[in-house]
Amino acid sequence: MNVRRTAPRAPRGLLVLAAAAVAVSALVLAGCGGSSGTDASGKTEITLSMQNPDVKTADPATWAIVQAFEKANPNITVTVSGEAVAEHLQKLSIAAQSDTLPDIFWVYKSNAEQMQQSGLLLDLAPVLDELKLTDSFPASTIQNFSAGDVIYGVPYQGLLTGLWVNKKILSDNGIEMPQTYDDLVSAAQKLSAKGITTISNGANQSAFSVWSFLTMLDRFGYGDKVAGLLDGSVQYTNDDFLRLYEHIDELRKAGAFASNVSTQTYQQAVDQFTSGNAAMLDSGVWASSAIQESGIASDIAFWQGPQFSDGVGEQNIIMNVASAPFAVDHNVADDETKLAAVKKFLAFYYSDEAQQILVDNGQPPVTTFQANVDPTTQSALKAALDAASADGVTSPQSQPDLLVPTPVANAMYDSIYGVIQGQLTPEAAVELVQKAFDSNR
Repeated sequence: MNVRRTAPRAPRGLLVLAAAAVAVSALVLAGCGGSSGTDASGKTEITLSMQNPDVKTADPATWAIVQAFEKANPNITVTVSGEAVAEHLQKLSIAAQSDTLPDIFWVYKSNAEQMQQSGLLLDLAPVLDELKLTDSFPASTIQNFSAGDVIYGVPYQGLLTGLWVNKKILSDNGIEMPQTYDDLVSAAQKLSAKGITTISNGANQSAFSVWSFLTMLDRFGYGDKVAGLLDGSVQYTNDDFLRLYEHIDELRKAGAFASNVSTQTYQQAVDQFTSGNAAMLDSGVWASSAIQESGIASDIAFWQGPQFSDGVGEQNIIMNVASAPFAVDHNVADDETKLAAVKKFLAFYYSDEAQQILVDNGQPPVTTFQANVDPTTQSALKAALDAASADGVTSPQSQPDLLVPTPVANAMYDSIYGVIQGQLTPEAAVELVQKAFDSNR
């Protein structure tokens, strides 16, 4: 396996992708384009470009799958590169302009849709049919990454998010497991009075880490509003969304968040929770391994988040969707050897063997594979999977930020953290996102 690592997260202003393209040197493109098909050893080479600077450490599931694939296919080398999300998306945008995309790459759904419309992506529908994989995915997954009869993406990993809960902290303070928003506010007030953080978040270098609040948007009608938000017929400043942001502000006033939320990173938020210093962690199933290895594993529950009496639409939901997809460069089809290698990689990635590798690394399968989960050594993961499959629970089709242009997604993150930190009023927060929609339509 070849590895290309680059610098840590770039400033998020770099997400103004097209404007920045002319200022970036050819050196940036070098880490993006697909290989010529063979490496120096004569092996077939395919490139895999990811959204983490250090895939081995930050994404052990993908790393393990690549290693297992190369072991099973010794004549194929997978060259893995990675950057932080902002830099990664910028490089993809630049590469798209010069038609030098990596062979396989992680990308936001909205970016993939634009690339597909420009003819830059391989239609995976015939590939999946040939590999007999189409029926291996939930129908909603195929629909989510399709445009008409074209399938432009396949799921990278599952996006199962919510609030990890330390039940012992709650019980030690006479608090029952919350169900509603009012329950959560009451818990925050009681815990704050004792100097205990309710929800551990980290805004520093991880502004996207507001997963449970993105799910709350769906409890205020986001799924029914998103088409209108995109075409301008619905405003983000609508009364429903404003009401949600007012609730977030009420949580802030109740002392729900850490005093250092603005300087704390996501990893520090995880550490705060796993060390027993917060009652809840805003995260997802990917945190299950760290939680399992901590001293609080036996006290863990996974909560879908609060239901709202003044919400809009279905409240008994959990975010359990395919995350941003893998896409394949259309140029792969021009090299039969490389195309065959890419097909082998996809066939392996979505095999039962690789899906179990995902599970062994704390990730849910993205196919219909029924995973083997050890209730003792993987109790945290099991808690999340059980929450997702509980009676009556449904899931939105996609996480809200994955349905909009990247600058809008960034504005959504900033608006939520702005209220959490007391830097934005609810009114200013929704206006911030509306301006982003207006500028990116």
